[in-house]
Amino acid sequence: MSGFCATRRNDGDRDGADEKEQRMSEDDFQEHDCDLCGSSDAIEIEVARHYTDGQPLHVCKGCGFVYVRRRRSAKRIAEVWSDDIYGEGYTARIPAVKARQVYVAEFLDTSIGLKGKAVCDIGGGEGQFLELIGTQEYGAKAFAIEPSPKNCKMMSAAGIENFCGSIEDYRASPKFKDRRFDVITIMWTLENCQSCRTMVDAAYDILKNRGHLLIATGSRILVPFKKPMQYYLNTNPADTHCFRFSANTLGGVFAVSGFKQTHINRYIDTDYLMAIAQRTDRSKDIPWEKDDYRQVIDFFKRWHQETQKHYKDD
Repeated sequence: MSGFCATRRNDGDRDGADEKEQRMSEDDFQEHDCDLCGSSDAIEIEVARHYTDGQPLHVCKGCGFVYVRRRRSAKRIAEVWSDDIYGEGYTARIPAVKARQVYVAEFLDTSIGLKGKAVCDIGGGEGQFLELIGTQEYGAKAFAIEPSPKNCKMMSAAGIENFCGSIEDYRASPKFKDRRFDVITIMWTLENCQSCRTMVDAAYDILKNRGHLLIATGSRILVPFKKPMQYYLNTNPADTHCFRFSANTLGGVFAVSGFKQTHINRYIDTDYLMAIAQRTDRSKDIPWEKDDYRQVIDFFKRWHQETQKHYKDD
């Protein structure tokens, strides 16, 4: 999965958009508190509505985490990704996506080594990354958990072992209850799930003792602006992209689930925020640094102002 740039509607796709909006109006949405600190005290990032078809985005006043409050079930969001987003012809087999997957493979290999490691990619997509790390150069043993039946068929045809379903489905499957991995990767997927805590807790459960979790995301904030804001936020249903991470809040995602961060990339001047953390025994609390919500709001305001001044029609 990956973050999508803004959807621009025209007369040709209006009917399809209306159909999706009708389905959304019939869905059951629930209000959520902050996934990291549990606070219910959040404030809307008002400028976000300019780019999301009026859908709200909030920041927690307790820890500065940016998240979508109103969400459907994990199953429903997975269905939307499989049927509406992947179903519209999206493919990861383009140079930009392959380049970032190579970047992840190199980051993992130089940080902790991949040779002989059992690697599970949660949200395996079409399997391109797993094909890469399974080559002789990296020598990993690749496995995927992926909710899209179409993508799973592609991976099976390529000889990549996979489980078709959500991470929740995988954990509940008796066939896999004793299987553990050396490395879990969650790449451009954590921001797109219904609960980042549920996904990272699930990764904890299927890792070996002292195994490693890599999270990679393009949804980074509190960094220099890399693009106009309409190419960061979009008009897809907001709960298909629930979270926006800073380096601090990504560290928080690790810490609250029992992971100690060991490596982080030079995210300040790349399009990617990427970090590796090691599974602990959860016997001690792991400290993490929170963001000031006022700085987060100011960041989005400044980004909006620059976009409107220089890139409004891009």
